[in-house]
Amino acid sequence: MPTERKIQILIADDHEIVRCGLKTLLEGTDIKIVAEAATGQDAAKLALEKEVDLVLLDVVLPDGDGLTALGRIKLEKPALPVLLFSAFDNPASVARAIAMGASGFLLKGCSRDELLTAIRTVVAGENIWNRDVLFAARRSLRSPRLAGSLEVSLSEAEGDVLRQMARGLTNKQIAVELQITYEKVKEHVNHIFRKGGLGDRTQAAVWAVRNDLV
Repeated sequence: MPTERKIQILIADDHEIVRCGLKTLLEGTDIKIVAEAATGQDAAKLALEKEVDLVLLDVVLPDGDGLTALGRIKLEKPALPVLLFSAFDNPASVARAIAMGASGFLLKGCSRDELLTAIRTVVAGENIWNRDVLFAARRSLRSPRLAGSLEVSLSEAEGDVLRQMARGLTNKQIAVELQITYEKVKEHVNHIFRKGGLGDRTQAAVWAVRNDLV
């Protein structure tokens, strides 16, 4: 009797201990890790070169983050399922993942059974998005301003802040990243919300994605 083909996946995480842990968790199952990446660029490159059934992709990666890699993968292989994998349930990251075609978002604190079920569900052609999360994202995407092109003029500084918001950074993190004061970041964020008619950071992230700002 022929051996049943295993689900072949690519995992991308910059921590070797996490990759080793995933290998151990998947031992003895119908899922096999056939490729590994430690950077965003390598993740996208391997996903396009290898014949895999699914990509398990960390959100925070060096040399191009996981969401940037997701965009490259979906551009070349739109049918390849991608699961985002993160230690943080960041609304902006979730919004970007939905907008860019990911099949779901897993927290690294999930159980082994949750991981196995998610992989099998996504490879079978479904997604694992929570209904409330999808509803919130779709509501944002239905916003008239979000559905169209960029209708307002942002300053260069506001554009820089918006890009960092879309990456999921907090105001304090943006201040450090851009080397400006926390108060100046808050001022730019308020201007972005007012100019774009945006209600929260999730809408801002979707807006940035839709207008190719990230």
